[in-house]
Amino acid sequence: MSDEPRPDGFALRAEHVSFAYGRRAVLRDVTLEVARGAMLALAGPNGSGKSTLLALLAGTRRLQQGSIAVHGRAIASYERRALARLVAVVPQDTSVTFPYTVAEMVLMGRAPHRPLLGLEGARDVAIAEQVMAETGILALAGRRITELSGGERQRVIVARALAQEPAVLLLDEPTTHLDIRHAIEILDLVAAVNRTRQVTVVAVLHDLTSAALYFDRIAFLRDGELVADGPPRTTITAATIERVFEAEVRVDNDEDGIPAIRPRRGRT
Repeated sequence: MSDEPRPDGFALRAEHVSFAYGRRAVLRDVTLEVARGAMLALAGPNGSGKSTLLALLAGTRRLQQGSIAVHGRAIASYERRALARLVAVVPQDTSVTFPYTVAEMVLMGRAPHRPLLGLEGARDVAIAEQVMAETGILALAGRRITELSGGERQRVIVARALAQEPAVLLLDEPTTHLDIRHAIEILDLVAAVNRTRQVTVVAVLHDLTSAALYFDRIAFLRDGELVADGPPRTTITAATIERVFEAEVRVDNDEDGIPAIRPRRGRT
């Protein structure tokens, strides 16, 4: 069966997805559609099911209830390597202990396109060099990844994902351990990939201001349920944040309609 995209307009479609770890339910009847070329942020408190939903969309966790389709085809019907040619993942934990070079790390992203046990060819090397140039790490190609800063290492992991030539890029908290400068650089990079390659992006984010600046749409989860889904200006509201996070905040929109979130002062 071909893994070519189907013309249904959606990169991802999750319908009535529920998931539990033992007796602990972490997702409850979640239905979500992501159009091709869209940028969707998943937000919510810790333990709300965001990372589990991302893993199900990536196919790294097996569905228990409901259905997920990638480009109009059931995710379970894909052979693993075929799915990896469509969907790439930047995981939450990007620590690497073995001292691979940057070039070696990025070339790992070509594995779904190479014959099993086959070495990389000229095209693989060319694509790796191209994505290293695009992500600003070509000058680091010979460096050991264990010698890099957090921001540089995160760029390498993103470059490895892009070397898969995916149609869908899934990122789990890609800026959590980065300072402001490097967080902005990563989000700028992801937005550029979306714009220039038309790659569909779904990312778990905690920073709602960044989500509003970079993403077309935000879906909020709480206790495994989808409680709000839409453009930032309609979903990032004081009422939604209080409902999702149980936090009292003030939300003001700037002249571009970007919400700015401020905590309300504690009462004395």
